Amino acid sequence: MPSLGIVFAGTPAFAAKHLQALLDAGHNIVAVYTQPDRAAGRGKNLQASPVKQLALVHNIPVLQPENLKITQAQQELASLGADLMVVVAYGLLLPQAVLDIPPRGCINVHASVLPRWRGAAPIERALLAGDTETGVTIMQMDAGLDTGNMLHIVKTPISATDDRETLENKLAEIGCRGLLHTLKNLDTLQSNAQHQNHHESTYAKKLEKAEALIDWNASSTQIDLLVRAGIGRNPAYSFLNGQRIRVLKARPTRAESALPPGTVVKLATGNHASMHVSCGSGILEVELLQLPGKNPVSVKDLLNANNPVLIEGAVFNQHEST
Repeated sequence: MPSLGIVFAGTPAFAAKHLQALLDAGHNIVAVYTQPDRAAGRGKNLQASPVKQLALVHNIPVLQPENLKITQAQQELASLGADLMVVVAYGLLLPQAVLDIPPRGCINVHASVLPRWRGAAPIERALLAGDTETGVTIMQMDAGLDTGNMLHIVKTPISATDDRETLENKLAEIGCRGLLHTLKNLDTLQSNAQHQNHHESTYAKKLEKAEALIDWNASSTQIDLLVRAGIGRNPAYSFLNGQRIRVLKARPTRAESALPPGTVVKLATGNHASMHVSCGSGILEVELLQLPGKNPVSVKDLLNANNPVLIEGAVFNQHEST
């Protein structure tokens, strides 16, 4: 339905991919809403969101209100005369007054199969829970938190090696397809929208840094899930010899050790060099680390450099002091 005038609201790269898909399909994007520029990087310079950067390349007007609760922001949205608002990872709540402005309402692309994992971090929570399947739900927004009627669902399996970045890429791909399908069939899908079963809902709260601290008393499988869920945003970490070390790539094994959880059981050399760490059950085979203030480095390179941080018998801790 390319003739519809669409306002797009989104902020991160995941959202920008959906905006690009709409542009490639010839949809009429009358304006873009995105969060205000934020300080980022070591220099703390203001940085435009990926959605804003893409909009500027295509000469699309960009609006960045702090919130949409104030009357002036709502009047500005109404003045655009858009038929529909498409929301993808915008990061701001839309009050009912905003939802009522576009004649066709507001639709949202959410990175889970609702009602499972409503909220800010559906990808991370699906990984942490060990889910084997997830997907994208296109829904008609209401004033609740991801509680609106469902227009279209696309599912995808979660592989045993998926991490937050790879799974996000999968979901962006199917989300773009799902969004275009929804817009093409909007009349039919809105007429046949499905209610969510609120009794089956789960909440995907944003991950806190403290959650990324590894508890070596957990199983190697659970710790592997934590590592995979943290890639690119909240990396799993622990302390070794007083240093905070991020664990970026690992795999669980069924091998067992009588040594206390967190102990470096073995340093395997060769082409597949790795560090084996005992867990509450199983052993975690660690392949990629990040030392304080350094770039990610493979265990193989650390061993080749005879880095003293890697010693058999050393014990990871949950606090900085040894």
